[in-house]
Parts: sequence; C-alpha cells; structure tokens
Amino acid sequence: MAEALARLDWADALDPVSAGSRPTGWVHPYAVRAMEALGFAMDAASSKSAELYLEEEFDAVVTVCDSAAEDCPSWPGARRVVHWSIDDPSFAPDPKTRYERFLETRDDLRRRIALLVEEFVRSE
Repeated sequence: MAEALARLDWADALDPVSAGSRPTGWVHPYAVRAMEALGFAMDAASSKSAELYLEEEFDAVVTVCDSAAEDCPSWPGARRVVHWSIDDPSFAPDPKTRYERFLETRDDLRRRIALLVEEFVRSE
C-alpha cells in the first residue's frame, strides 16, 4: 500500500518502489480493495523481494514492519533509512474487522508518507 499511496499522492515528486523481506508472491486482496477505494488501480501491483533493491541508490528507504527492519538492516545505497513500526493488518485477530484494519493502516501510511515528504522538502 505504501508504494501505491506514494504514487497516488506524490507521483510528480517520487519514484517509489516497494518490496518485502518475506514476499508472499501476491498482494493481499484487502490491500487491493483499500487502495481501489481511493480510485487507485492495483492491476500492476506485485509482491517483490527487497533483495532486488539492496544495491540500488535511494534518497530514503522506509521499513514498515519490525521484521523488515531486522531482516534488511543495511541499505548501503540509501542516504537515509527510516523505520515505521506498523502492525501487519492481515494478522488482525478478528476476521470481521480485518478490512477496517487495512483501511486504518492505509490512512496511517498516507499520513506518514506526507510527513516524510514534507521533511525532505524542508531540508532541501
């Protein structure tokens, strides 16, 4: 969702990529549904490994779960590494409220991305 949100709100300023430390090979249907609720098409979304990007240069690398921060602690090509400890909504204990957790996570990510972009703008 983070890559999709960055593309939705900041396409003119960012070239985001998203990858996981333990990719599943598929995008959770609730993540797709949550993004499509904002009008963002998720047809091209895929689950990719962070290993694809370990040697790339980035202005910032953001890890969004504790396991990703532990699994990929070093990003030699990143000017800045930021960690956001965000619970994976797919593990919400109550299946009846799981989609709502995806919506909450989506909105939290959107807010954090906007704040991070504002930080970068102020520091330039």
